Amino acid sequence: MTARKKPSPTLTTLTVVVLTVVAWWIFLGRDVVREVDPATGNVTGPYDAPQVIACVLVLAALVVVGTLSAPAWAAVLAVAVPFTAAWTIQAQATDDSGLWAVGALLVLLGTLAGGALIAVVTRVVERRRAARSTTAP
Repeated sequence: MTARKKPSPTLTTLTVVVLTVVAWWIFLGRDVVREVDPATGNVTGPYDAPQVIACVLVLAALVVVGTLSAPAWAAVLAVAVPFTAAWTIQAQATDDSGLWAVGALLVLLGTLAGGALIAVVTRVVERRRAARSTTAP
């Protein structure tokens, strides 16, 4: 059995960056409409839980793919930085309160923390799998 050649870490990282921005656009970037409850006047949105969950799952998958063929830190940054930048550009353009800056910081910290956790778990699973394949008869 021939060992598979890993793709270029640079190409993988750049692909993850592009796909991260695409995921932001597909799941969150096009949704800017806030909904107002006519009875209470409460404003919600623009995002609904299913679209955020789907976006998070895609971002998690991108971190896994990136971690398997590039340094884990590069995979985490390749998701966190462009996602935060895309979110921030839109939020800053549509927010008059200035709270977009707080949101941007929270998005960055959340994507960094979540990405780091996923990268660590990916590396642990990868090492266990490699250890089992070397000790298998």
